[in-house]
Amino acid sequence: MATTRVIGLDIGTTGVRAAELEFSGGGHSGKHGATLHRFGQVPLPLGAVRDGEVVEPETVADAIRQMWSRQRFTSKSVVIGVGNQRVLVRELDLPWMPLPQLKASLPFQVQELLPMSTDEALLDFYPTSEFDGPSGRIIQGMLVAAQRDTVSANVLAAESAGLRPDMVDLNAFALVRSVVRGELLEKTVAIVDVGASVTNVVIAARGVPRLVRTLASGGQNVTNEVASALGIAAVEAEAIKREVGIGRSVEPDQHVAAEAISVVTQALIESIRNTLVYFQGNNPGAGIELVLLTGGGAQLPGFGQYLSSASRMAVMLGDPLVGLKMGKSLTLESFAGFESLVALPIGLAHGVAA
Repeated sequence: MATTRVIGLDIGTTGVRAAELEFSGGGHSGKHGATLHRFGQVPLPLGAVRDGEVVEPETVADAIRQMWSRQRFTSKSVVIGVGNQRVLVRELDLPWMPLPQLKASLPFQVQELLPMSTDEALLDFYPTSEFDGPSGRIIQGMLVAAQRDTVSANVLAAESAGLRPDMVDLNAFALVRSVVRGELLEKTVAIVDVGASVTNVVIAARGVPRLVRTLASGGQNVTNEVASALGIAAVEAEAIKREVGIGRSVEPDQHVAAEAISVVTQALIESIRNTLVYFQGNNPGAGIELVLLTGGGAQLPGFGQYLSSASRMAVMLGDPLVGLKMGKSLTLESFAGFESLVALPIGLAHGVAA
């Protein structure tokens, strides 16, 4: 039986993470599914990656080299992800043509729609449906336009570590592949991935992405606010943040920290809620049935309950390990407590095998 090994590499603000999956029997949707053989993560110092973009390539490359040495990944070929506010994603209808031809024509078709020159952008198109319009057949999909230097910085870091990036994928699409499985493929779900400084909100209907929004706030912003309010170091502020949480009763000496957490978290949750409301307002009858949380920032105690209350929707943690087999050196228990951090690298690996 033919098998395929793929490694997804997530370069995040607080660390690098990689997952090696083996697919057999027809890719990730095949009856034999996928096996997770290796997973690794190495922390990064603050400032090495800022707002989803590598700013210290050698620091990041060193962390990647450490991870490859420790976990003994079987290949240097990887899929890397991008996703920050310098990556524009929007719905777009275009006259139908074969997909390779359509993608080649993008610089001419979308130059008036972008806040950047097409020479400065890497363009892609993700088709979602087709219909007959007044002037002929139309293909509907999502335009992805990334600042070229944003992508280049992440690719350079991987190459400096001796890796070969075979594909650059959008983090939002990887999240859908990672956690929208099984019965969730029949629903309209929202994925809220709360990173350190960037939060991605992705809405998918029957497994197809319909809306992507990137918000410039995350868990590190909460930590920074606590550190500033209390005049303490970020490491100590992180521990206090995890202890206090959001929307919970606190001791009198925790009121300042609780207020700092609330200021940032409330603003982020309001932005998430507005995104969900916008989608439902523009898609009558396509109500969001469930919100899935991923990312380290979503592990803030009380965050899920707070978001559920604000949005009046069911909220639960997304589980990228559902349906995955474990290789000989891994167990489900070994991921206890940080399952949501595995979502991106697993979703990136699924992209090649799809």
